[in-house]
Amino acid sequence: MAVQIDEIDKKILKLLSSDARIPFLEIARNCGISGAAIHQRVSKLEDSGLIKGSCYLMNETALGYTTCAYVGVHFEKGGVYRSVLEELKKIKEIVECHYTTGNLGLLMKIYAKDNSHLMQILSNQVQQIPGVASTETFISLEQPILRQVSIE
Repeated sequence: MAVQIDEIDKKILKLLSSDARIPFLEIARNCGISGAAIHQRVSKLEDSGLIKGSCYLMNETALGYTTCAYVGVHFEKGGVYRSVLEELKKIKEIVECHYTTGNLGLLMKIYAKDNSHLMQILSNQVQQIPGVASTETFISLEQPILRQVSIE
């Protein structure tokens, strides 16, 4: 169910999505309302689930993770999703995992130190999980677009 928001809420969301550290008083000046009203509106947006949180984004390359890969997981049979997922949660290099339609059971995003490290993760960890039949790997060469969903 979609959350009902007005034009001020949209402006707040646009400002926060471009800079989560923007002070509420600056948002208030941009919106023409009080800082207290901004605080109340942001709290309402958080309580509604529209804002899921805020965080600092790490530069994976600066941390030594130079390989980004998307890995599709094929299951041996139906019904292994939850047990496979519990094992995948233990692998710290997996930063995203999606249960998908189509031929893949799961699609994961993995950051590895290099291609050799990626191969070790796949061969010694992911492919050893009971219920995983095979994997399909796509190495990302560049991430030319990274953005939030547009606020209309």
